[in-house]
Amino acid sequence: MSFTWNSRYTVHLSVATHAVAAIGAWAVPAEWPLALSAVGANHLLLGAAGMLPRSTLLGPNLNRLPLAARQRREVALTIDDGPDPEVTPRVLDLLDAAAARATFFCIGRRARQAPALCREIVARGHRVENHGDSHSWAFATFGPRRIHADLAAAQATLADITGQTPQFFRPTAGLRNPLLDPVLRKLGLRLASWTHRSLDSLQGDPQRVYQRLRRNLAPGAILLMHDGHAARTPRGVAVIVEVLPWLLQTLRDENLRPVTLAAALT
Repeated sequence: MSFTWNSRYTVHLSVATHAVAAIGAWAVPAEWPLALSAVGANHLLLGAAGMLPRSTLLGPNLNRLPLAARQRREVALTIDDGPDPEVTPRVLDLLDAAAARATFFCIGRRARQAPALCREIVARGHRVENHGDSHSWAFATFGPRRIHADLAAAQATLADITGQTPQFFRPTAGLRNPLLDPVLRKLGLRLASWTHRSLDSLQGDPQRVYQRLRRNLAPGAILLMHDGHAARTPRGVAVIVEVLPWLLQTLRDENLRPVTLAAALT
């Protein structure tokens, strides 16, 4: 039987560390610096785990497609921060032209502003998944109630608009804390990260963005790009619009098939 790390183990170990440190400092006051160091190290470990998007220390994390998908030479294009009324339709046209499928991690509040665009994503054969309702950069500091409220709001919005219940969640920039995993399990969601991060929301040079996606590209890759909050080229074009045709051609040349995350796990 294989062993899967659960965030509860991390939380329990953290609580135990605090308890042992407190008891030790009370029983042997002279050792309080050691107790304080243990607590500090514990917080550093939790903070580091939360800042590493591909880490599994805080619970299950889909950071690469499973073996069956790799054997089928599948990759997953994942596109974050939309829907964007200007960029998303252009991305959909490029995907259609290549007969490629993608997963769109949509922000709940943006979906409510462009519901028809979310429905079009699904109508064209793609999946809409949960990227939170607020897309807050403080998400990793949220407590359990606020995490649940944020994810549940986006979940309800996206399911109502598209008629499909999201199966995956990706936090803002992949940052999270140990309180996320129990909420995901309660809402029936899976955490999904990536193998290749394009930085196309920060970098306006299409060649550099393409090279990040191209480097070590292989079956099972999960590629992260942005239609919302996309950086612009010197010509004012969203980077994804310039990079996506090159990337799709590379996938064809290397016999790699872009599918949705949901399809890759079937």
